[in-house]
Amino acid sequence: MGTYAQLTQRQRCQIFALLKIGHLQTEIAKAIGVHKSTISREIRRNRGRRGYRPKQAHQYAIARRDKAKSRITDEDWELIEELISLDWSPEQVSKSFSLRKKWSLDTIRS
Repeated sequence: MGTYAQLTQRQRCQIFALLKIGHLQTEIAKAIGVHKSTISREIRRNRGRRGYRPKQAHQYAIARRDKAKSRITDEDWELIEELISLDWSPEQVSKSFSLRKKWSLDTIRS
């Protein structure tokens, strides 16, 4: 188990196969080299009406990832890059965005 990386479609196929033959989530995690909570979360988030299916699970995961990317506008990315180039820490950038959102909401409410 190393650094964080999203599950691949191949890993999802392995999860499916190992579930099908009755392996526990802990055993599956060891077999594919991820933390057991990753397996639990993967199955919970990506299960459909017919249970866990790797192709469908991969599509769900990709859709969630794409939706998360679309929350940050191009204008926001430009500002983030500018602040980072000025040696702002990620925490400082994040705080400035949360304050900016709060300020915008307060202005709208007034």
